[in-house]
Amino acid sequence: MELIIGSRAWSSWSLRPWLALKRTGAPFRETLVPLRREDTPALIDAVSPSGRIPVLRDGELTVWDSLAICEYLAERFPEAKLWPDDPERRALGRAAAAEMHSGFMSLRTRCPMDIGLRAEADLSESTCKDIERIVTLWRDLRGRFGGEGPFLLGAWSIADAFYTPVATRLRTYRIDPARWGDDGTARAYCSALLSTPEFLDWERAAIAETL
Repeated sequence: MELIIGSRAWSSWSLRPWLALKRTGAPFRETLVPLRREDTPALIDAVSPSGRIPVLRDGELTVWDSLAICEYLAERFPEAKLWPDDPERRALGRAAAAEMHSGFMSLRTRCPMDIGLRAEADLSESTCKDIERIVTLWRDLRGRFGGEGPFLLGAWSIADAFYTPVATRLRTYRIDPARWGDDGTARAYCSALLSTPEFLDWERAAIAETL
């Protein structure tokens, strides 16, 4: 199995399935495509049918979308419990992941993932609405399932893979979620995401790539 990823400091789309794949415990090969270079588009076109990364290759199968990769991994490795067994909890997790997958464009644009950066962000009204919605979503799910673990659905799931890049953005741009109604829940959740062994491995590799 091979996962083709972009530069770790910047590729939030690559981080998500990488975290999920690491959680399965399955061996895999990483292929890194450096981003923000003149030859980056050509390098991506050579490995991706959509012209985007990440891409998962498993035998003859090629999957080229981060959410599709994660869902494939959940089915391929059911013992990893990437989604909870309970259908209602799983539906809420999938809704949260899908909302991140397709939304929050202002936050993505104003505050791109950059793991090594620390800066002040110029937040637009739309960006503030994105952050407010994220804080509300996190508080709601943690309010439902917080007694069963530190993550959105209690135990770690694909939903957490999708919000880990958001946690890095809040840290990078010194965004205090308390300004948007956080009672400490969002801050604690960010801390949990950024403390997992898998994310710490990614972060160390990201920093090494930029040295």
